[in-house]
Amino acid sequence: MAETRRLTWLYDVVSPFAYLSLPRLAALPPGIEVQAVPVLLAGLLEHFRQLGPAEIASKRRFIYRQAVWRARRARLPMRFPPRHPFNPLAALRLIIAAGSTLEGARTALTAVFRDGRDVSDPAEIERLARELRVPDPQARLADPQVKGQLRANTEWAAARGIFGVPTLVVGEEFFWGDDAFEMALDYLEDPVGFQDEAMRAAEAAPIGATRSRAP
Repeated sequence: MAETRRLTWLYDVVSPFAYLSLPRLAALPPGIEVQAVPVLLAGLLEHFRQLGPAEIASKRRFIYRQAVWRARRARLPMRFPPRHPFNPLAALRLIIAAGSTLEGARTALTAVFRDGRDVSDPAEIERLARELRVPDPQARLADPQVKGQLRANTEWAAARGIFGVPTLVVGEEFFWGDDAFEMALDYLEDPVGFQDEAMRAAEAAPIGATRSRAP
């Protein structure tokens, strides 16, 4: 019997590209088990001192339209929530309270980007809790263990150098973004090809200039 390989898929429910990448996980080769790990994108942005995509007006317009275009190309229904970005903390904690399963990720992301629901709204959180089968959601949202797990997930990702979502972690490598999925598939098929001269040269390219930063 072939050994099961376990990959880690990092996501935040605030990301439309996490929603877009969900169906693509089914294209992974047989014998691969995916562990879905919710992280707080805002925590990664803060760790690496990055602006979020929505904090640059022209970038926000582009990526939201790109997400809709990619959904159309994939024949995947998409409807943005009434406000974006939104605070995803409650939804992420509910997913953890429900066991951090891939099905939980699918339920939450579908609610946000297929049905256009605002999961920062307490009423929607109650509804999502029922769908995730989380009893007494307010108590679970306040549970220090649940809060700590989300923090630990995010810190683990940042410590590995992971700066965004969705990200697929394959051993010591990671592949960021829905559009890196084919790259991950190629790596799974032939990891040695990612160690050739061209790849090593790209990785070791020296920095020729840096931007000055305000103190």
